[in-house]
Amino acid sequence: MQKIVLCAFALLALAAAAPQDQEPAYILKQESDVNPEGYNFEFETSDGTSRQEQGTLKQITEDQQAITVQGSYKYNAPDGLTYVVTYVADEHGYQPQEHIEQPGQ
Repeated sequence: MQKIVLCAFALLALAAAAPQDQEPAYILKQESDVNPEGYNFEFETSDGTSRQEQGTLKQITEDQQAITVQGSYKYNAPDGLTYVVTYVADEHGYQPQEHIEQPGQ
């Protein structure tokens, strides 16, 4: 019984700590295309979040193929800054690059 009460208080604390004034984000744009040679997709939401990505089939060796991926995502953080990450993922691993946009850019 004590564990149930403790869990209930923990859930209540989590609910109280969640931001109450945030509006839900809505999808403003969503597109995708998938084919045997690769794929691409992009989306944008009403809170300023966006992402786009392309994947292309690449011949690594005579017997091995892999998908090379490049893309980016952007979001508005609680600190008021907009974070943008561009990346490539291929046979050399995941290679992100971050850029921070100042307000008004």
